[in-house]
Amino acid sequence: MGFRLKTSLQTKEIFEELGSRMNLKPFALSKLAISMSLTNNEPIENFKSIDNNGLELNRQTITAQYDLLFKALIEQHAGKHLTDDEYFPNHAKLHIDRGAVMLKNRYNYSSNLEHFINQITKNSTNI
Repeated sequence: MGFRLKTSLQTKEIFEELGSRMNLKPFALSKLAISMSLTNNEPIENFKSIDNNGLELNRQTITAQYDLLFKALIEQHAGKHLTDDEYFPNHAKLHIDRGAVMLKNRYNYSSNLEHFINQITKNSTNI
């Protein structure tokens, strides 16, 4: 069972940029990225993560007391049961990497963090 994952370099760069603009840490951005990725109906296996040269993130830091909830949501998206090793780091990493790109694209259309939060909460089914 894995307890750490390494994001792609692209995700690291996105998190650094958004972290300074939104004043959020990587663990918070990871949660948002997973949430955004889960709104994409395309199977996560179709997303190709380029590398593992980014941030090293700890499972407990990302999911905390909601680890079982994150796993259930990711399994629901995958449409199958996932072993712990499939869930973390494999699927979690792919969702973070895909979601980071989606998060950046969505935030770029917002003028600030407050506008971004209002935008995603009004369209919570369409993050």
